[in-house]
Amino acid sequence: MRSSKNFGIRKREAVNLLKSVVEGQCPQQVSCADILILAAREAISLSGGPRIDVPLGRRDSSKPPNSSLADSSLPPPNMGVDDMLHLFAQKGLSIEESVAINAAHTLGVTHCINIENRLYDTPKSDHANEHGFVMFLKLSCPQGSLTSNISFVLNEPTPLTFDNKYFINAINGRGVLRIDAEIPFHPRTAPFVQHFAADQDAFF
Repeated sequence: MRSSKNFGIRKREAVNLLKSVVEGQCPQQVSCADILILAAREAISLSGGPRIDVPLGRRDSSKPPNSSLADSSLPPPNMGVDDMLHLFAQKGLSIEESVAINAAHTLGVTHCINIENRLYDTPKSDHANEHGFVMFLKLSCPQGSLTSNISFVLNEPTPLTFDNKYFINAINGRGVLRIDAEIPFHPRTAPFVQHFAADQDAFF
């Protein structure tokens, strides 16, 4: 399944290979959906995060992949705190859980195309970022770049390590996406951001 918001799941051929191997040993017992969940769990653990117990037993859809459904399930890059909390509340998450899941941004990169509007079309008074960091983002993602869909910036200084640096970075005015910049200062989310920044085990 490919979403325009995160450029889709990469290395899907590896999932197909794993599915084939598992099917050889346990026919019709393990879905591709469960394989993806287990791969995500291992990625978090191997990058320094907690090893999470995940329930299994998902079934694969019998319908073709639906990119519009994927898009509707993922937050857009310009989403603010209230909309983020509403989206995750619809999925049964509390405010604390919503703040924690947003810190998936502790890993990886953000493509320039996803922050161009915020950098160049948003009034300066709306920026929650530290001024020097905004300048860094603009240098990394120049306006009108022909490569904004492949150019990127690191989400935070340790993009290969699952840690609480995302929260520390955000508090210091270095959030890349709009939600990253706003989440430390919104009254509903600020207490959890501060708690997770001060206590990595609490985040985990």
